[in-house]
Amino acid sequence: MGLSGIITAMVTPFDARGRVSEEGTVALVRHLLDNGSDGLVVAGTTGEGPTLSDEEKLRLFELVLSEAGGAPVIAGTGSNDTAHSVHLTEQATELGVDGVLVVTPYYNKPNRRGIIAHFEAVAEATDRPVVVYNIPSRCVVDIPNDLLRELGEIPNVSAVKQARFEDVEPIEGLDLLAGNDEMLASVLDMGGQGGILVASHIVGPEMRRMIDEPESRREIHDSLAGLLRTMSITTNPTPVKAAVNMLGVEVGGLRLPMVEASEDELFEIRAALERHGLLSAV
Repeated sequence: MGLSGIITAMVTPFDARGRVSEEGTVALVRHLLDNGSDGLVVAGTTGEGPTLSDEEKLRLFELVLSEAGGAPVIAGTGSNDTAHSVHLTEQATELGVDGVLVVTPYYNKPNRRGIIAHFEAVAEATDRPVVVYNIPSRCVVDIPNDLLRELGEIPNVSAVKQARFEDVEPIEGLDLLAGNDEMLASVLDMGGQGGILVASHIVGPEMRRMIDEPESRREIHDSLAGLLRTMSITTNPTPVKAAVNMLGVEVGGLRLPMVEASEDELFEIRAALERHGLLSAV
């Protein structure tokens, strides 16, 4: 199965006590699929995967699968521990997810042979598509294009979520997915299949139009530029969670070490939503 379109890296809704909110998760899944999302990534960075237990992740995978109505559900199963990534990938596959998102191992900083061995081990644990998540700004390690080509030769490794801004190009054997919202238009222009995105929580229909209406792609991109900048005023997912809450889809707060948006940040987020016509100015 090829992965394409607007795939939202969904936030994880929490209740007032910081527990995963199943009710909030169901409501968010429905909101996203009704507003431009073709598929969902669960328990990725935006979903605060690093602070979710395996039990919480597996329950989220199960719950989102039950509500997705056949839309692709991609499970965040990667970490810097290959054995743990393999174990979680096996469990997610048993639940029936449509693919797994596997981040470049961070902190322990493997060399090329280690990166290849890591992805080989994870790919052997599943018969579902494996999406390589290359994000050097968080992982320190960058996977160059020649190494991506090698990874693309591994069975089941079928796509890359590319979150570096330079030297981005289609790789034979890998679906190319924009890993930063600002890159979507450029990735589509170079023949990419879509993106794993964050702002699609709030402007999903417009991002979907960038695929459906290529003649208007640059105009739409330019119209979103200010809002996308605001979604980066502090570390993800703080701004998008604040924005989604403002729009009336209750997703709660964040788990430490992530913290709530400051008053100044909230003011900027609200102002951006108002300028974009998503909220009425008070």
